[in-house]
Amino acid sequence: MPFLELQNLQKTYPDGTRAVRGIDLRVDKGEFIVLLGPSGCGKTTTLRMIAGLEDPTGGRITFDNQNVTHLPPSQRDVGFVFQFYALYPHMTVRKNIAFPLENIGTSPADTEAAIDRVAHALSIETLLNQYPRQLSGGDQQRVSLARAMVRTPDIYLMDEPLGTLDAEHRLELRAFIRRQQLSLSITAIYVTHDQEEALSLADRIVVMDGGKIRQIGSPSEIYNHPADLFVANFVGSPGMNLLTGQIVQRENGLSFTRPDTDIHIPIHANIAPAQIIFGMRPEFIRPTNRGIPGKVILSEYLGSHGYVHVDTPIGELIMRSTDRFAIGETIHLHLNETHIRLFDPDTETALA
Repeated sequence: MPFLELQNLQKTYPDGTRAVRGIDLRVDKGEFIVLLGPSGCGKTTTLRMIAGLEDPTGGRITFDNQNVTHLPPSQRDVGFVFQFYALYPHMTVRKNIAFPLENIGTSPADTEAAIDRVAHALSIETLLNQYPRQLSGGDQQRVSLARAMVRTPDIYLMDEPLGTLDAEHRLELRAFIRRQQLSLSITAIYVTHDQEEALSLADRIVVMDGGKIRQIGSPSEIYNHPADLFVANFVGSPGMNLLTGQIVQRENGLSFTRPDTDIHIPIHANIAPAQIIFGMRPEFIRPTNRGIPGKVILSEYLGSHGYVHVDTPIGELIMRSTDRFAIGETIHLHLNETHIRLFDPDTETALA
């Protein structure tokens, strides 16, 4: 039995905007779920309905088989972390962290012990007597996390908690969130538009767009086997190489090709000849002595690796590489045939 279940959950605002369009989700106890999607896809509205901060216009929400669809937040045992801190400015850091414990009648001794524990874990011991206005953005977010994690709720709900932080603090706090969640075996729902965060944190990712769920799966499933073109392009930085062409039957089997080229890429799939969209991740393309010829039109150096944009007879391809290439250089590319993904150009869904 799932710990959290959303059944046909819907939200339509008074102006007619359909933010969430009938989604279904089952979450097990202790699972870390990431709601991933672009701005306006419905992920934050979904999180707020789970928290009780938004009232659904349709559907049902259950916690541990208890219907909480219309219960107020105070009657749901959740720890909520907002994107923009939401600290009480007139309270010290210590009082901000203590607030949720005092609300449930925790003894002063237990409250102080819990504050000391979470302050140590987040390295904010020296900030306890300061006020939010005296803190940097990164320290304010640490305090916000501490306030949510000072107690052990049934579920953590996090709305882009790292979105305003610099890269160093994001990596540090991302690791802390995952360690804390794992150590306490608490269910967590985490909202982000950052696919790197989603891939690194989640047990399962829920990809959303237009108020609907496009795919649910493990990070590996979402990245390597996208259900449709939206997921293929949205997940990954850069997204999947996508080329429109056709599957043709040749003497030695099926191949992918494009008009006005004699280049054929072998296709090992049980599929009928037809118009198709061909997909491949940049890391499955490598330079070779013989292969598809092309000219380098852009080279992005990122330190440990880079991305090379190559103009070829079948279209522009992006290759991940540790080698450096000059703009205008002619190279040849090998495409790993075992990592080809095929999509229907009409439905945009995956075929193979």
